[in-house]
Amino acid sequence: MASFDPAAATAAYMATLSPAGHAKATAYTQGGHWLLFWGWLVTVAAAWLIIRSGVLARVSAGLEKKKPRLVLVSMAAAAIYAVMDFVLELPWQVYAAWWREKSYGLTSQPLAGWFSDQLIGLVFSVIVFVLFFAALYALIRRAPRTWWLWAGGLGAVFLIFIQILAPVLVLPLLNTYTPAPPGPVRDAVVALAIKAGVPHDKIYVFNGSKQSNRYTANVAGLFGTARIAMSDVMFKSGADMAEVRGVVGHEMGHYKRGHVFWGTLASSILAIAAFGLIQLSFPTIARLMGAPVASLADPVGLPVFMAIVATLTLLATPISNTMTRLAESDADAYSMRVANEPDGMARALVKTIEYRASSPSDLEEFLFYDHPSVERRVRRAMEWKATHAPGG
Repeated sequence: MASFDPAAATAAYMATLSPAGHAKATAYTQGGHWLLFWGWLVTVAAAWLIIRSGVLARVSAGLEKKKPRLVLVSMAAAAIYAVMDFVLELPWQVYAAWWREKSYGLTSQPLAGWFSDQLIGLVFSVIVFVLFFAALYALIRRAPRTWWLWAGGLGAVFLIFIQILAPVLVLPLLNTYTPAPPGPVRDAVVALAIKAGVPHDKIYVFNGSKQSNRYTANVAGLFGTARIAMSDVMFKSGADMAEVRGVVGHEMGHYKRGHVFWGTLASSILAIAAFGLIQLSFPTIARLMGAPVASLADPVGLPVFMAIVATLTLLATPISNTMTRLAESDADAYSMRVANEPDGMARALVKTIEYRASSPSDLEEFLFYDHPSVERRVRRAMEWKATHAPGG
């Protein structure tokens, strides 16, 4: 019997998508790289327009007409900025997040349904935004020189807070989550969860096809809110049991390997560096944008703050992508060890090529990919199969 060749098996999986399909995926993916730049430009332009409108300055003056109301001004500025930014960026978001997805066949959601989801997200975002910036501006006022060192911890608290609450307060507003019905799929997921030591009392199927035709599952939440959820797209795409085990095993890997906590720690460290740069650059950027603020502690300067955040986020894209790719590779390896479904994982991965070109250059992957390339991930699965799977 001929020995198993991982390279040949990988090539065979890549060939299951037609050359036209690969070309379409490449066009979609590389166009998405440009969206990062244009999205940054739109955010900065929106911040400049909010400054020029003078709304925040007038609201601040009105609220503090008789006495200082620092916390109230901070909360009002955050709420007004969030809503104005949403409105100003809406045409761009319609194009980038809905029309473009629809034109590539990656969503069948009507525009009205998409907009409804955005409004739900806006409500939650405004609440979090207001609470965070009220706390951040209080920190800036209390420690004007060293606030940025403490702000990373503040960000970590809010990230964990969101992880705990999102599965029970936000996600059910966007999608319908129903307990996975009894049957082979549920039995396979429960068995895998028991083997992995993952909570298995909350296993759901959600109508992910409402927003996207992408193939996905997740283990979301922390502590008592943790639950396993599988998009109905998995089953509409003809997923077999090996695919289900491979994909769900990957998502369980994120949970078991503590990627949320490691990601929060890494994000906090990056946030400290970003806040330090904001401390240094704010006066200059405020002057260039024509913001009527004397110091960083003035909430009227929030659009300047957010413009700098958007710029630093764009520049840090390769760093944040690298951190995410490492977590995704680790979750793949966990799935191989626990589920041992290399072919199931490979078949599932091939279905994602339509929205993530399979074989980028090393430089393109480093700069723009928040997951390892599909070809690289399939090759690793086939190498595992060569040494671990039955008959390998």
